[in-house]
Amino acid sequence: MQITPVILCGGSGTRLWPMSRGGYPKQYLRLTGEHSLLQQTVLRAGALPGAGAPIVITNAEQRFLVAEQLRSIGVTPAAIVLEPVGRDTAPAVAVAAQIAREHAPEAILLVLPSDHVILSAEVFGEVCGIAAAVARDKYLVTFGIEATSPHTGYGYIRAGAALVAADGAYDVSGFVEKPDAATASRFLAEGGYYWNSGMFMLCASAWLDELREHAPAILEQTSAALAAASRDNDFIRLDAAAFRASPGISIDYAVMEKTSRAAMVVASDLGWNDIGSWSALAEITETDDNGNAAMGDVLLEQACNVYARAEHRMVAVVGVEDVIVVETADAVLVTRRDKAQDVKRIVERLNASGRHESVTHRRVARPWGSYEAVDRGDRFQVKRIVVNPGSSLSLQMHHHRAEHWVVVRGTARVVNGDNVLLLSENQSTYIPLGVTHRLENPGKIPLELIEVQSGAYLGEDDIVRLEDSYGRTL
Repeated sequence: MQITPVILCGGSGTRLWPMSRGGYPKQYLRLTGEHSLLQQTVLRAGALPGAGAPIVITNAEQRFLVAEQLRSIGVTPAAIVLEPVGRDTAPAVAVAAQIAREHAPEAILLVLPSDHVILSAEVFGEVCGIAAAVARDKYLVTFGIEATSPHTGYGYIRAGAALVAADGAYDVSGFVEKPDAATASRFLAEGGYYWNSGMFMLCASAWLDELREHAPAILEQTSAALAAASRDNDFIRLDAAAFRASPGISIDYAVMEKTSRAAMVVASDLGWNDIGSWSALAEITETDDNGNAAMGDVLLEQACNVYARAEHRMVAVVGVEDVIVVETADAVLVTRRDKAQDVKRIVERLNASGRHESVTHRRVARPWGSYEAVDRGDRFQVKRIVVNPGSSLSLQMHHHRAEHWVVVRGTARVVNGDNVLLLSENQSTYIPLGVTHRLENPGKIPLELIEVQSGAYLGEDDIVRLEDSYGRTL
């Protein structure tokens, strides 16, 4: 029996701003260890007996982030599928099921959000074993998490009768929307209610059969989107018109609440957390005797129950309690722990005013490496550019700016108009306005250089790409 992990890798992660942003959501961040949440999810699933290569569902804007993070942990995916628009989980899994069946007609899908934390890999493996055995018998399995508090931020699953054939699996009696505090307390007192984790184990053929019965429009449109999809390097681009025509609906609403073939697996000590806020992350972070958690260059004095994270510079916290402090290169968040959910309101205000801090960091990832803003003034901008070994920027030109490049590490191959230059450390070149140019790293170590832009307009949209290794036009 082959298990195909299906990793759902979308979302904006606004509640973990300023680290999580629209262009770099929380699944790509290292929040709880040496790997990002996406990498942890992929590695955890890949360690299961019988697990095959993962299918990752994401969008075009994040495709290179996904590819690079998988490459850096040595994982080759079965497919990276690009949604032209978000349509919730049911259409995404419909596409994954059709891809999985091309390679294994009786494939079992393990559907996992990419941004959750699971602290007990051992229990996760045991639960997945139970779930896979149930799914093999054509049941649709949803993972429930035993509630440890009257949480109002999660949906709940009500358990029914136990399945005789599988220890720890139960009929689903019903799905419950996020409750108010009184209802959540009643659920906890009565027992038999479990947090809805958004994780599933599904037989691909059974899932498609259920869609055909309960949500035929999803199956029809996703089949059309996949049939008309284009291949872009390592990516599958779903046909935009067909996929947009699919209903946007979750797995629960589309099928699980309607089917008679659903079962639930409950794990009492999975260590699951969807990290929906900074306070949720603080709850699973190791603390000192005063309840403080400090990451990075942090100094705490007379502080209690503080979560402080410094990503760029030293942060000092004095004489406060029940506070969260998160520092990045271009933004600092300070909030009471009980108000951490309201961070999304700051993001809404940033979006409304058109500020970039809700979307990008000062360091911006690119498929060839990264760039980071160092300084900016009237008619000039300074950036630090890092190009990965063997990578190159597009062949391009600018209408409104000239550029000066100074190599500080590595070797650069530069196309500058009709000239081709090889530059080493401490050497430089000047790119006049309107001249076609390209930057490449022919070496085996990262290329680092300082770029000084000067001109009347310095926006990123002043790029005319003539050739691009990554299929970009903008």
